[in-house]
Amino acid sequence: MDNKKYIALTFDDGPSDTTTLQVLDKLKKYGVVASFFLIGENMTPERAHIIKEEIAHGCDIQNHSLTHSDMREFNKETILAEIKETSRRIVEYTGKEPTFFRPPYIYVNDLMMDTIPLIFISGYNGLDWDPEVPASERARLIIEGARDGAVILLHDLEGNDATVEALDTIIPTLLREGYEFVTITELFDRAGINYQNAKREVYSYTDQ
Repeated sequence: MDNKKYIALTFDDGPSDTTTLQVLDKLKKYGVVASFFLIGENMTPERAHIIKEEIAHGCDIQNHSLTHSDMREFNKETILAEIKETSRRIVEYTGKEPTFFRPPYIYVNDLMMDTIPLIFISGYNGLDWDPEVPASERARLIIEGARDGAVILLHDLEGNDATVEALDTIIPTLLREGYEFVTITELFDRAGINYQNAKREVYSYTDQ
């Protein structure tokens, strides 16, 4: 029986020109992987090397919409266009179709659920989109919320230095507590969850 504890470290809103590379440096420093939920509009030819570096390190690339809009305001055709174009760019840069979707702002409605053929992901967070929250508080919230099968939600948006700093506490602490960092794909594979049997909800934990 597998008694290990598994957790997925995920980052939203990239790729960014400097912060994403700083996050990757931390992942390499500690020998762990993460999953990046990318905004399609941020996937430019100038950032192709960043995306390739994420892949080379064994990380996952997943869908976070094309324009990071409140998709509850969109009709079916616009929702599909947002998802398809982002997925197309992900395939172009990585060769792999994304299987997970994180809704912008975690705003969801029935039309989105009915239309988007991906597993919806949220995650528990460290309030790291708020510049007023210091690195120490971000780290505390993530460490205290950790449990087997959890998805950590952080952001590699440009200039988010406090999250980069917090990783120097989050990663080694959770490693000491016996967690293994895996991609979102591996986390859900280990839990036996796929698109066909996934619940109609937004996942933060595989056992919810």
